[in-house]
Amino acid sequence: MKNEVYDVAIVGCGVCGANIARRLSAYNLKTIVLEAAADISFGVSKANSGIVHGGFHHNKKYLKARLEVRGSLLFDELERELHFPFKRCGIVVAALHEDEMKTVEHLYMQGMENGSIGIELCSRERLLELEPSLSPDVLGGLYAPTGGIVEPYRFVFSLMESAKKNGVELRTHFKVQNASWNKDTGTWDISGIVRDGSTCTISARYAVNSAGLYADDVSRMFGAEDFTITPRKGEYYLLDRLTEARPKRPIFPVPSPISKGMLVIPTVEGTVLIGPTAEDGQDKTDFSTTSGELEQVLQSAKRLVPGLKPSDIITNFAGLRPVHEEDFIIGPSKLSPHLIQVSGIQSPGLTASPAIGEYVKDLLKKEGLVLSEKLDYDPNISEIPHIRDCSPSQIDELISTKGREWGNVVCRCEEVSEAEIVEAIRQGHTTLDGIKYFTRCGMGRCQGGFCTYKIIKILMRETGCSFEDITKHGQASTGEALGSRLLLGVL
Repeated sequence: MKNEVYDVAIVGCGVCGANIARRLSAYNLKTIVLEAAADISFGVSKANSGIVHGGFHHNKKYLKARLEVRGSLLFDELERELHFPFKRCGIVVAALHEDEMKTVEHLYMQGMENGSIGIELCSRERLLELEPSLSPDVLGGLYAPTGGIVEPYRFVFSLMESAKKNGVELRTHFKVQNASWNKDTGTWDISGIVRDGSTCTISARYAVNSAGLYADDVSRMFGAEDFTITPRKGEYYLLDRLTEARPKRPIFPVPSPISKGMLVIPTVEGTVLIGPTAEDGQDKTDFSTTSGELEQVLQSAKRLVPGLKPSDIITNFAGLRPVHEEDFIIGPSKLSPHLIQVSGIQSPGLTASPAIGEYVKDLLKKEGLVLSEKLDYDPNISEIPHIRDCSPSQIDELISTKGREWGNVVCRCEEVSEAEIVEAIRQGHTTLDGIKYFTRCGMGRCQGGFCTYKIIKILMRETGCSFEDITKHGQASTGEALGSRLLLGVL
């Protein structure tokens, strides 16, 4: 059975799909976002480094360089409207060998040509003044004050909350299987497998392929370009917020031809990321980590910041980047009508994503989509209090005005209240990972050892689901599969 006809269907709800959806939500359109996973940002975006880049890594002849500079400028206004964790702290590139200084000078000139505001070529003394945690062996480097850090999943959640507030429809658990162009109606009929295993078809006049690692598969389903997305794995370590080696801003080594290298990244919320590696593979579901790769991460990062200690590590993980060509591939399909391709969005995709939203909106207009602005469009969403940021008197006020659940701390490591978890559930985040990304429950030193069972109980209460229905991230990660070890540890 077919649903109503939409003006635009966006396939994929990572950071690009969410930015496109929010940009379109300002117009009188019926827009739907189709996401295969149980929640948004569960693909490439969830394991992003969370860096807003400084506009110097790529030559302006590339589309990604131009969109990076434009996208970076949009973050301040977006943060004021959407209240996601963001800090424009600047970034540095550190050279440890004399021959690397030539590359640093090239990056500086490239940044100047790209219009990177305030970019600075630094002496050793200036770099150590900016970042005292750096190795004393540093010879010089680069400082880009427009760089920053952001929580990528919270960014995606906020974008989609705004988009939904302004009329965009979101369907998770919708795995696209086929798409056919109906000449009679001038629409795409897009069929997908939904949560209960049945098939659902929606129709849309225009489609956007923003499917990340699976953009190649989706393109073929639409009868469009035949290309291959290669998953490039990056392994990371996460360090405790109490580490004494936490830098003030992201630290880059001098980049290689395929990677920006092993970084040391202070997150907005206080922890530290080190990594990633860069290993091309074939399996788009392989998020495994290896001791050899992680040892490489640690040793490379310690060359930049010698104070890093293995005892500060609280977990490790891997993310996959969608590698296609050297540049982003964003444009109308040459083979299929009314289809915009948004593929190969690897670094600096997060930084560029607000500009990608604008760019795709303009492409859709050129393809014939009529855009009329909504008179009642509201770009703002409400800010949710976080008790870790509140004083005792502010927490008392929350308890007295909003309820005692604001005083019930569920996650001790990250200081998350029951009320914040309930708010996450009410916004549609009903997996353990979804709640973790929304609230930070389980991201601290104990990695969920204390709070996971309590979160499951809250999920059961708020959703009516049984224990067996609760999942970590959807698919086969059911309550039973969470394992008796976890439950015995907290009961």
